[in-house]
Amino acid sequence: MEKELIRERYLLSMARIREIPEEKTVKEPYRRYFQAVSEFIVLCGQVMDARESGELDTWDGRIMEKMNRKLYEDILPEHYETSYANPAYAVSVLGEEMGKLLCFLYTEIRGDIVYAFEERMLDMVIGNEAFIEIYNLFEEDGVPAAKRVHDVLYWSASDYCDVTLSNRIREGLDPALDFAEKIIMEQDLTDLSYLYRFGEYISEEEKKTAEFLNRLPEETVKRMADTFTDGYIRGFQVMGRDLTKKKTVAIRYPIGFERMIRQAVINFREHGLSVIFPRAAVDSINRNPAGRVGYCSASPNKQYDYDHRYDSAVFIDKAFRDRKLSVLKTAYEQYKKEAAWYAGPAVLETFGEPGFDPVNKPEAWAFTDKQQKLYLEYRNLSMPVVNQYIPGDETSFTIIAFPVPAIGPDFEGIFEDTIKINTLDYEKYQRLQQKLIDVLDQADYVEVLGRGDNCTDMRVALSALSDPASQTRFENCVADVNIPVGEVFTSPKLTGTEGILNVSSVYVGDIQYKNLKMEFSDGRVKAVSCDNFLESLPEGAGEEDFRRAREAGRNLVVQGIMNQHETLPLGEFAIGTNTTAYAMAERYGILDRLPILIVEKMGPHFAVGDTCYSWVEDSPMYNPDGKEMVARDNEVSILRKEDVSKAYFGVHTDITIPYRELERISVVKSDGTRIHVIENGRFTLEGLEELNLPLETVDGTAKEK
Repeated sequence: MEKELIRERYLLSMARIREIPEEKTVKEPYRRYFQAVSEFIVLCGQVMDARESGELDTWDGRIMEKMNRKLYEDILPEHYETSYANPAYAVSVLGEEMGKLLCFLYTEIRGDIVYAFEERMLDMVIGNEAFIEIYNLFEEDGVPAAKRVHDVLYWSASDYCDVTLSNRIREGLDPALDFAEKIIMEQDLTDLSYLYRFGEYISEEEKKTAEFLNRLPEETVKRMADTFTDGYIRGFQVMGRDLTKKKTVAIRYPIGFERMIRQAVINFREHGLSVIFPRAAVDSINRNPAGRVGYCSASPNKQYDYDHRYDSAVFIDKAFRDRKLSVLKTAYEQYKKEAAWYAGPAVLETFGEPGFDPVNKPEAWAFTDKQQKLYLEYRNLSMPVVNQYIPGDETSFTIIAFPVPAIGPDFEGIFEDTIKINTLDYEKYQRLQQKLIDVLDQADYVEVLGRGDNCTDMRVALSALSDPASQTRFENCVADVNIPVGEVFTSPKLTGTEGILNVSSVYVGDIQYKNLKMEFSDGRVKAVSCDNFLESLPEGAGEEDFRRAREAGRNLVVQGIMNQHETLPLGEFAIGTNTTAYAMAERYGILDRLPILIVEKMGPHFAVGDTCYSWVEDSPMYNPDGKEMVARDNEVSILRKEDVSKAYFGVHTDITIPYRELERISVVKSDGTRIHVIENGRFTLEGLEELNLPLETVDGTAKEK
């Protein structure tokens, strides 16, 4: 009965929207906006009708490609400057207040692409009815007050939060939602038209990636998938967690890697795990401002994503925060059985896309100080809810990364070398890293100094060991949850940790931060900066231009690296040992194109935010030598015993200093004695000479660069 009512609402709303392009009841310039958006909705309706009737299954690659282009062409870079999804254009044509609101509306409605392909009729109805209600206001009033339009958008988001948020929770837990799995497991992957069936934007990159994987020998694809799934299974073993209690695993991956993912699904099934494929969220209630989480294609336009990262500012207030939190609790209670079965995510990342230099548009939605506080409060309040139903000490994860063709003409060589890096001998690294840990456990603090233009000067305080014979404060991390191998890490003691962290370039998500600097005092971030906007200043720029560029750089770091927090504790200090990965990066000249996942193994790295043990601090953790890793807490995370909302931030962002920017890492004992672990980018600790061998092969290349 409910399904019939939704269908009736859908048909009525679509019939009304089909009439709008021919009507002249709304004055310009708004008439053109409503006509354009109506035409887009009708186009999505064609996909919905074809999906519902089964006709879509008969569409060949030519038809699918043409439809994909039509659905996404409005936000592609070559058309974006005159798109109503561009806040700058919308405001210039429709006015400051109304332009921002109607730009938001159109962006929300663009989620119809996904809803149509997945036959999610109610989601389309929600957007259709809000669109018609706002159109009616313009018919009645000429140009209504912006508040009336805002109220429609606010109440639509609030009233249907129980649908949109609940669906999002279910998408991450319920294997019965098998839209993507059916494509991956049932389509002919040698016919690249299958790519268009996801409903995501398909560029030449996705096609080239899928084409390349189709050419790989079966044993190579199986090796890639086995590394991915074996690391996941090993993570449970290393952490001493019981995988037999679990039934599901979520795979997040970029479209184009289906051949590997198909084998991964087979592998997981052999371990008794069903696979869930949550898609990256398309609505502002569920989108993560820090980036897309779930399966997706490469962005059709990163500036479009950047412009709309804070669209939820349209409706965030205290009442909405409380409403969303209430719905979250209800949804997890509804799906508590599925939540109990959930084992955690298996993530495949990619790297190699060109750097993205965002433009800060004043017309885009942004959080007020009050909204930022409410956003962070929601994150803090929601984490205990999620942990109640999916306890962190019962789950695990794994992450692996591969290049995409955009990395350049050396793509195939880089891909082959990445496979080698992902399958290095973890037992050898385990042995070498233990030698490093044995020395680090003697330290009172560790000193890290940059060289050349790198002004890093960090003093990292370490927690005490009450029984050095049975305890350690650095985890020996090899290739299980975090692929590839190569790091030892700890949760630093905050008191006494201070200094400046600097790196010439680092990628976090889609954004490359240039000359990033972070200053710490007692283990907390005190000041941040980057040169992204300074580099783009024209000749003759004045002091005010420089001030704005510096402020824009600071805001970019706060938003993208610190996830809106003005300050964060230092949650992790680590030393990467994967010199083989570093040698590859230098050989191909791609150091600034690699993801954090690999870069963090290529020098010392620091993570701002939560520790690596957030939510599982009370679960014992042992290194292969039998010693317990006891540095699982810091002065902030321990606050969970008094007030859990003060202990966690939902952020853990790694920043690595590459070997070539490193002057020295020294272990400093309580008596002031120093043991140099790394000098001038080379391991100098006795017993670690083997780690320098890959670096010798690129010495000349490194100097030239």
